[in-house]
Amino acid sequence: MKFLVCISNVPDTTTKITFTPDNKEFNKAGVQFVINPWDEYALTRAIELKEAQGGTVTVLNVGEADTEPNIRKALAIGADDAIRVNAFPKDAFFVAQQIAAIAKDGGYDVILMGKESIDYNGFQVHGMVGELLGIPTVAPAMKLDMSGNTATLEREIEGGKEIVEVSTPFVASCQQPMCEPRIPNMRGIMTARTKPLKVVEPTGEGARTEVAAYALPPAKQGVKLIPAENAGELIKLLRNEAKVI
Repeated sequence: MKFLVCISNVPDTTTKITFTPDNKEFNKAGVQFVINPWDEYALTRAIELKEAQGGTVTVLNVGEADTEPNIRKALAIGADDAIRVNAFPKDAFFVAQQIAAIAKDGGYDVILMGKESIDYNGFQVHGMVGELLGIPTVAPAMKLDMSGNTATLEREIEGGKEIVEVSTPFVASCQQPMCEPRIPNMRGIMTARTKPLKVVEPTGEGARTEVAAYALPPAKQGVKLIPAENAGELIKLLRNEAKVI
């Protein structure tokens, strides 16, 4: 079984977000980047399935050279090899194109990724990859089990859960509680240094969207406390000031 796990490089959740003076780009200065937390569920589950049933796990990242420390971390966690598409991840479609091209060329059985990246929260790439490859997509999966070439996945739907069976090849995006993400141990860190990391150039067309500008959300304003017995005043403020009713 050949697993392809797609990971993205995102700012640590404690990072203070700022932008360049023209508000066109994210300011990377002094920012600590990590593996997208949702992708860690996909990576760990792929490794667990490989350990139980055999196979290989390849990590794929669309990014520039500064993403390699986190690619090596994924190798230290247990992936067998890695591929980096040498390009800035311009938009969801551009990234999906690169993943689809690698997946098609490598003949992977299962393509896993997080349900979304925590920086843009787009929830788009998995569906685009499945469409480009013409294979099923299950999103977002909370549970994944394999029996031969058949996968059983569980996902949340409105008002309940849905259990889906699908044959390989397929794409799935992952979220908790699929597994407990692993932390690399010393042996993994040492062996990761010698695992293959292949760098390839991007293919396909360019991005279909561009950023017009970034803006921080408005600063939080002070609150007004209204006594519980004064419901009329609360309604008045909600209608005239907050304008939510």
